[in-house]
Amino acid sequence: MSTETLYAALKAELADTVWLDTALETVTRQPSAIGRLFPAAGRRCGRWMLAAPEGWSVDDAARVLLLARLPKGTAEVEPLYRYGDAAEKRAVLRALPLLDLPAAAVEPLLLDALRTNDTRLVAAALGPAARALPAPAWRQGVLKAVFMQLPLAGVAGLDERADAELATMLGGLAEERRAAGRTLAADATELLHRLQERVS
Repeated sequence: MSTETLYAALKAELADTVWLDTALETVTRQPSAIGRLFPAAGRRCGRWMLAAPEGWSVDDAARVLLLARLPKGTAEVEPLYRYGDAAEKRAVLRALPLLDLPAAAVEPLLLDALRTNDTRLVAAALGPAARALPAPAWRQGVLKAVFMQLPLAGVAGLDERADAELATMLGGLAEERRAAGRTLAADATELLHRLQERVS
């Protein structure tokens, strides 16, 4: 998701963008100001869902735009995630692909999100930023998404990264579900069949 697309989506929704434009300029000139502007985005811009991109709220988009104004390699991102509420954490996760951060800074945030039981954070961690996850953690994330019944269409790199090991893990989960008289979601079942055919 480009910053241009997000800004256009916000401009179409907001009565005015004065606060947002001022905040963006402020962060560009004074990066440390994001500490007070980032949490305020929901209150100042709104929290309703955008028509597009699907699944994004106004405050998601505003916060991602603010983060994208930070200097490359900035250390401001980690505390915004650590001390933020769920909406703020999700915005950080969604912004990660736009930020020039080393894998060593990105991976801990994704792993933390995947340890939660918040479907919004798990889904965001498995979005485009998930490409930074090592294979074992990525597979566990996919399995958690299946367990939480999240749509697998939102998992970045699913077709390219799904492998025999993921097939084994999904097969084990399917067996557990069958033993409990339950089934996998349709998209997970379809993925399992595709993987089984690929490795057979």
